Amino acid sequence: MKWMNHKHIILASQSPRRKELLSSAGFTFEIAVADIDEDNYPPELFIQDIPAFLAKKKAEKIWNTHLYDGKIILAADSLVFYNDEVFTKPVDRKDAEQILKSLSGKTHTVITGICLKGSDFLDIDSVYTEVSFEDFTDEEINYYIDNYKPYDKAGAYGIQDWIGLCKIRTIKGSYTNIMGLPMEKVYSMLKDRMT
Repeated sequence: MKWMNHKHIILASQSPRRKELLSSAGFTFEIAVADIDEDNYPPELFIQDIPAFLAKKKAEKIWNTHLYDGKIILAADSLVFYNDEVFTKPVDRKDAEQILKSLSGKTHTVITGICLKGSDFLDIDSVYTEVSFEDFTDEEINYYIDNYKPYDKAGAYGIQDWIGLCKIRTIKGSYTNIMGLPMEKVYSMLKDRMT
């Protein structure tokens, strides 16, 4: 397992959850934040391809800014989809309330796009997870927003907090994908490039 540390990884994210997942899996890495406009993508792009498109933009921005020769940039972007609608991070409390009401009692899809960028390769993939919520009451939505302030999370929720504990009916697919970094796929992609 020495390969996990012999070539340095640059995580293109300021997400504490992605940092925690990659660190818990035993990888050594540093962080470089890619400042991109996440609302800017081609209008003709198939909506399920948006996360992979944004992950690629993040990886290329870091690579072109710092030119990390001999290192691997790991970028990811996660979005929530329901009925051909994309749910990003809520802009304010009213938006968070509306998102959670839209997802209440429904099954939605979390898609994370992953991009690995090196000096001679660009690997892109996407992971899909279906999440079914129980119904939310207005009181539960207010409690959740008041106590967990999910303004930095796509779909206005974090699977690792109260909603994940109390209001998930079923999950079909990767749990870590819902947190923002599907580690089983990331591990496989990194292993292919580092061994």
